[in-house]
Amino acid sequence: MANAESIETIYYLSLFRHGVDEKRRVQIPSKWRPSQPDTELTLILWPNGSLTEANLLVLPPAQMKALSDKIEAMPFADPKAQALRRLLGSKSARVTLDKAGRICIPDALAKAVEIETEAVLVGLVDRFEIWSPKRYDAVNAADAGLLTEAFKLI
Repeated sequence: MANAESIETIYYLSLFRHGVDEKRRVQIPSKWRPSQPDTELTLILWPNGSLTEANLLVLPPAQMKALSDKIEAMPFADPKAQALRRLLGSKSARVTLDKAGRICIPDALAKAVEIETEAVLVGLVDRFEIWSPKRYDAVNAADAGLLTEAFKLI
């Protein structure tokens, strides 16, 4: 696999709803797929403040490298850093797109975020999220109340 500096830039824009088959495979939009075969994506169970808002954060290689660098820089003696390492290490998985452009969501992660027959893929510009439709609809409604202040960040 190529190093993070030579990875192509993909912008994860828009929102997609896709079915999930009995093997927990979900289609990744063609515009979001890397051109390099066998590129791994990292799925992280992302609590997002509460377990009822849990979703899967999907990091492409460059974003995973940046996160890994931050984690490596944290002191080993810091209990919060250790808790974060354990969470990220145990509640994540690396997946590869198959020839049809699908990823297989590991069973434990699918159950944790309540993904069964449908998934919502939400672009976040440099990464994306995978949600159960019910959870996404709830968090989307809550997000509406934050937008006025959120736009001030840019």
